[in-house]
Amino acid sequence: MELLLVFLIGALYASGVYLILRRSMVRLLLGIILLGNGTNILIFLLGTITKGKPPVMAANLEVFEDIYADPIPQALILTAIVISFGLTSFAIVLLKRVYALLGTDDLDTLNTPQEEDI
Repeated sequence: MELLLVFLIGALYASGVYLILRRSMVRLLLGIILLGNGTNILIFLLGTITKGKPPVMAANLEVFEDIYADPIPQALILTAIVISFGLTSFAIVLLKRVYALLGTDDLDTLNTPQEEDI
């Protein structure tokens, strides 16, 4: 299972970097989303995948006796998902506004001055 996730992380990172290097703003956003998803899976993988019980202890125990799932990577991933959703929604609105003003999604046209600005 871990080896499959390692290959999935590599594929997500490779395709994310490839899309970030394109000139289209939509592809740039898709590349950032893929990199974020690859990072979430990497955090999940670093937290060790175990089939275990939730980390809830009885009142009379001082030490965990069974195998339990680590809640920290899951909480980090959940927080990262919420933040990436907010970032993605803001970026989509920003891309829509830029496309409405310029009529293109090419990144090179953002840096070229207009005829009337010179």
